[in-house]
Amino acid sequence: MLGLRSCYCLGHNPLSRNLDLRFSPPLSVSFKSFSLNSFFSSSPNPKTKPKPQSKRKPTMSSPPSAFDALMSKARAAAKKKPQSQSESQSQSSSPKKRKTQTQTPDLAPPKKSTISQTPDSKIEPLDALPAKKPKKVDVEECIGQLRKKAADFNPKTAAYWEDKPVPFLFLVRAFDMISKETGRIVITDIVCNMLRTVMHATPDNLVAVVYLSANRIAPAHEGLELGIGDASIIKALAEACGRKEEQIKSQYKALGDLGLVAKACRSSQSLMRKPDPLTVAKVFNTFGLIAKESGKDSQEKKKNHIKTLLVAATDCEPQYLIRLLQTKLRIGLAEQTLLTALGQAAVYNDKELTQPPPHIQSPLEEAANIVKQSYSVLPVYDKIVPALLSGGVWNLPKTCSFMPGVPVGPMLAKPTKGVSEIIDKFQDMEFTCEYKYDGERAQIHYKEDGSVEIYSRNAERNTGKYPDVVVAVSRLKKSSVSSFVLDCELVAYDRQKGKILPFQVLSTRARKNVVMSEIKVDVCIFAFDILYRNGQPLLQEQLKIRREHLYESFEEEPGFFQFATAIISNDLEEIQKFLEVAVDTSCEGLIIKTLNRDATYEPSKRSHNWLKLKKDYMENIGDSLDLVPIAAFHGRGKRAGLLTEITLSEEQMFPCMQLILPTCLVLVNQVQP
Repeated sequence: MLGLRSCYCLGHNPLSRNLDLRFSPPLSVSFKSFSLNSFFSSSPNPKTKPKPQSKRKPTMSSPPSAFDALMSKARAAAKKKPQSQSESQSQSSSPKKRKTQTQTPDLAPPKKSTISQTPDSKIEPLDALPAKKPKKVDVEECIGQLRKKAADFNPKTAAYWEDKPVPFLFLVRAFDMISKETGRIVITDIVCNMLRTVMHATPDNLVAVVYLSANRIAPAHEGLELGIGDASIIKALAEACGRKEEQIKSQYKALGDLGLVAKACRSSQSLMRKPDPLTVAKVFNTFGLIAKESGKDSQEKKKNHIKTLLVAATDCEPQYLIRLLQTKLRIGLAEQTLLTALGQAAVYNDKELTQPPPHIQSPLEEAANIVKQSYSVLPVYDKIVPALLSGGVWNLPKTCSFMPGVPVGPMLAKPTKGVSEIIDKFQDMEFTCEYKYDGERAQIHYKEDGSVEIYSRNAERNTGKYPDVVVAVSRLKKSSVSSFVLDCELVAYDRQKGKILPFQVLSTRARKNVVMSEIKVDVCIFAFDILYRNGQPLLQEQLKIRREHLYESFEEEPGFFQFATAIISNDLEEIQKFLEVAVDTSCEGLIIKTLNRDATYEPSKRSHNWLKLKKDYMENIGDSLDLVPIAAFHGRGKRAGLLTEITLSEEQMFPCMQLILPTCLVLVNQVQP
């Protein structure tokens, strides 16, 4: 009676309005396309005769139940309604007509239930659905594809992370691969393939990948630095790995590489819960947070950020995390190689965007030059990389141009040994000779809003160091000038005597937050080039034209702002005499520059069109020192086990060497301990 009571409950349930109850042997209850036949584990054999059902006479003590009435209505409805297709098929397959059975069916549910399907239904049985197997990816094989030549490489084979952010493991494995190579072409191919993979799979992460590959977190002129010393890194590493600081220091001294120490410590450590894998975006953003921490407890906060990264680091990730934090990647990847690889990767990526112009014979070489040139005038990866992805490498010069507020790398001169060499080099060209001042190279940017920024030759912001220079250029520029970028030398100057002072005097000035009233060392601006004027870049103009712009833009004032002393001559004796006067005026020597031919400004390049003639390079001119080595430092990294920095002192001061400051530090490549 258990099964019948279940049917009775279904009949009285409000949901039973949609039920189609049919009681015919064997007992069947169907719900649209779903049949409950499968819930009867045993059904009577159609060949077996059922026992005759005994008729019960209703008595006063046993009145007809509601279930009996329901049964009667169900049988009557079954006679009127046509049979379903599934029931008619099952009955036609039986040789004999089944009779009504009186025995109670067994309603015990089967071990495995299935859903029967009618022709109108599209639902398949659950047992028929194939199990979805997880896709196995061989990470080692994917990363190994980076070793291929760039022409034979397919970025799809190396992108194993699909639509997710770029794993940090992918980047550091590429670093590890680069560190084991010495050939420039092979390294360029690996970096190119790495960048192409990121371009293909996750282009949004390309800026972070490029910055970390350059071991930077921001453009140099923004002055954003991590500000972490080895002591803080050792503390974070000790806490993250459950070691004592003394153990970390001991291993550091033995290995000479804190990155290798971190890798060894993390490889021997097991965690109860595995953290989420590191991504390039996570590491890059965390580095940004570390650099921006300031004020009270900033070092503690920085240490906690480092611990978070180290705990999640696996494989060789700890090694390169530490090296990136130290800003000593040491894999043999120069920034020029990175720029070359970026240009080549853009060419392969451009196959889907634009074809190179017809006049370009070597697209890879030309693309590398375009990227290098664009970076020299706009050294900001945040602008160059998106421009490459959106417009392609061939349109890069149009979208990335020189502007005030972003310093360019200074143009540098090649050394020469004598005046006769200069005459031979520039014999058919017009050239000029300028004083080479012994000061600090500076690039002064004046914007249209009147703001002034001063940058060093390394693109470091020095505006706070020279507030007097800011006042001088703002006061001495002509009213017709609304914006400019000036290339000059800042020199210590005695205004009372009208004399140039040595660089050592200039180095005594405070480096930051200098107050005008507290300045003790005056500075004179010696201007020798102008790179931008009134919204017009002048980098591609010849030096003679740039000089005219320079002289038209400023008023001279001795001791505050002066143009570099120069002559135009090709006479050997006159140049020799001019050099002697320059040395007597406390200058280092001369700078010789072409005026009209091959005289454009080439940022970040040591050009043959600029030559420097210093007294140190010439025979019989200059001073010599007799020095004695007094101390040395243990080498680190590739120089572990060697003495790399030798401290020298004057020979006469040798007896009291422990009481004096070293004269200089000389870096030597390999000195056996």
